[in-house]
Amino acid sequence: MKLIELKNKRILILGLGKEGLDTLNFLRKKFPEKVIGIADADRLKIKEQPYGESQATVRFQIKDKRIKLHLGKNYLKAIKNYDVVIKSPGIPIHLAEVEKGYKAGKITSQTEIFFENCPGKIVGITGTKGKSTTTALIHSVLKEGRFKAYLLGNIGKPVLSSLLRAKPNDFYVYELSSHQLYGLKKSPQIAVLLNIYPEHLDYYKNFKEYKNAKANITRYQKKDDFIIYNSEDEEVGRIVQKSKAQKIPIKGEYYNLDIAAAKTVGKILKIPNKKIEKAIKNFKYLPHRLEYIGVFKGIKFYNDSLSTIPETTIAALNRLGSNVQTLFLGGFDRGLKFQKLADKILKSKVENLVLFPTTGIKIRKALRLASLVQGKKVPKHFFTNKMNKAVKWSYENTSRGKICLLSCASPSFSIFKDYKEKGNLFKKYVRKYGKI
Repeated sequence: MKLIELKNKRILILGLGKEGLDTLNFLRKKFPEKVIGIADADRLKIKEQPYGESQATVRFQIKDKRIKLHLGKNYLKAIKNYDVVIKSPGIPIHLAEVEKGYKAGKITSQTEIFFENCPGKIVGITGTKGKSTTTALIHSVLKEGRFKAYLLGNIGKPVLSSLLRAKPNDFYVYELSSHQLYGLKKSPQIAVLLNIYPEHLDYYKNFKEYKNAKANITRYQKKDDFIIYNSEDEEVGRIVQKSKAQKIPIKGEYYNLDIAAAKTVGKILKIPNKKIEKAIKNFKYLPHRLEYIGVFKGIKFYNDSLSTIPETTIAALNRLGSNVQTLFLGGFDRGLKFQKLADKILKSKVENLVLFPTTGIKIRKALRLASLVQGKKVPKHFFTNKMNKAVKWSYENTSRGKICLLSCASPSFSIFKDYKEKGNLFKKYVRKYGKI
């Protein structure tokens, strides 16, 4: 949707989190006198939101006549009263009112508005896993190559404020989740598609719908655009096969696809190899992604808290090798299957398992089935919902020279706020008990 089309439209911001605030800030600067609707399920969020410089340079009063609030449990009913609805990714797509909005063609997003109006070049990165690190690494390569590059999306700043100062020679390295890709009608000039595994099945109707959202990263590309893709991922291959863009295959698990993708983008933009290698060498990897914490009491500890699906835990075991003796697993149940992970664990040297609710129970069942087939014993395991107890048990059961790995193959929400809280608690107690 072009910005000029918004001028005379009744606009509703659906969801007032970090992205919603950025949308409000953007609209207020573009259309100072326009009445803007805000709909959110949480009443307190609006009233207590601190609008300091550290949050966003957005300030409005509840009594501001330019703001019309729709708060509480019936907030979605406001959709029918507006011409354009700018939806935040966290709002589910299959709520009845939201589905009607999509059918009526009135729901858009920050990502769609940015793509339709950005005068610069967009490098878009998606994948079930590995996209944050890959996005950050590509950004580093472009900066080393003296490009004016900005980091956007999940890993960077909300995008609409960047649109206010966007120029034709600028590059925007954009991490794109499936939620942000959903409903797009335009694809980036350079696209990176890392992998596709079953994920977010509590948000989408099924895996097919999730894959369809991911496909938007290349669906609308032109012949002079580029799609860099993981040629070893069958689901990725099916999507790329239909792409009109120039296809560049890369190989590897998600823990090393980031370097291959960054090098390829650098070559497309004709950045000298020396600069590409320098950027990769100096790159500081993001926390919670197979993060090496250190050696404590002779044990090596790794924090892979962002591992929320079985495939990423399998990749972590492949990368760290046979020295992994203790493995943390389990979390929120999104309906994923764990049989391949169970097979991998029984074929590995893992001897101890920490199992968190609720998928910890499903993982143990999968291990028992795999043990009947392979004729091997299920590793020693410890059920708990407390990170301090989990880490203490791991110290008691892991040998010197071995590895203790947190890579849960499940989301964190069953007992932790998010993957950051889980990973930080793991690191906290590893260091605490490592001094005793």
